[in-house]
Amino acid sequence: MTQRLFFDCDTGIDDSLALLYLLARTDVDLVGIASTAGNVPVDVVTANNLAWLELCGRSEVPVHVGSATPLVAELMTTEDTHGPLGVGHAELPTPTVTPSHLDAADAWIEASRAHDGELVGLVTGPLTSLATAIRRDTTLPSRLRRLVVMGGAFHTHGNTTPTAEWNVAVDPEAAAEVFAAFGTQGAPEPIVCALDLTESVVLTPDHVVRLAAAAGSSPLECPDPTDDRGLRSVADNEIIRHVVDALRFYFEFHHDHDEGYIAHLHDPFAALVALAPDTVTTRPARVDVELVGTLTRGMTVADERWMSPLGPNARIATSADLDAVFDELIETIGAYARAHVAVR
Repeated sequence: MTQRLFFDCDTGIDDSLALLYLLARTDVDLVGIASTAGNVPVDVVTANNLAWLELCGRSEVPVHVGSATPLVAELMTTEDTHGPLGVGHAELPTPTVTPSHLDAADAWIEASRAHDGELVGLVTGPLTSLATAIRRDTTLPSRLRRLVVMGGAFHTHGNTTPTAEWNVAVDPEAAAEVFAAFGTQGAPEPIVCALDLTESVVLTPDHVVRLAAAAGSSPLECPDPTDDRGLRSVADNEIIRHVVDALRFYFEFHHDHDEGYIAHLHDPFAALVALAPDTVTTRPARVDVELVGTLTRGMTVADERWMSPLGPNARIATSADLDAVFDELIETIGAYARAHVAVR
């Protein structure tokens, strides 16, 4: 059965892989993409989304531009993690198409109205665009079939501050407003893919080799920490070449921070969960966001013992078969990249 999905992202290396996965799924109707400022500024996010779509021959998917700033805070970006243009060492072709005239918040509203009760929402960036949409239309949450959010950290360290995960830290007010809105009757409980689980979705160079092989790409390149910094891919498959260049930057970043020559695939994991929620085990919780703490601003707090009289407003993903997750991502994106070459 076709799943209608609205994707809100701050593209981003792992957002890019999430987008490719969604495009590769033949059972997904990608009704729109919201470009939200986060990993890089909103104009760069938009250009990346348009470029990937054009590269993949999917320019009919509308791309909507969100706010250039969070609801309250000044925008912070993370080019050190994702590269100056958000896609690592990759140099995507300049898009020739333009974004939709409809802004990201209104696009959320229109998609939810057009597909009332059917729409799956996926957010892999800050929640600014969705929070703005809910401010404009408070009934939006009740029209969604499902919402999956990549964000937060509950029983582990943050990756932006000691207590805060990036997507929430960029716009804590937006995250707080979204979680509060989904505590209302009739709205589905969002599935939250937090660092507790997504940091265990560890991509290695061997996975890159498997992906290239699945795509029929040549030569089979295996990034290595002894390689020259910024070594460029010579893969004959265009999609794989850009993916390898993006992932090499991600490997280098994690290696520089003593995490190993690896990459965390936070966003593709969340994309998989959005389409197959049974992939993960979840636990119910009341989730809120700290907004004023000197040391804890942006911290996600989960009431899992019902200390509050309020009921759960989210389900936190706690475990998954990660080997099966990588099999699905590699086989699906690889087959798509192989087919892409055949039709170009």
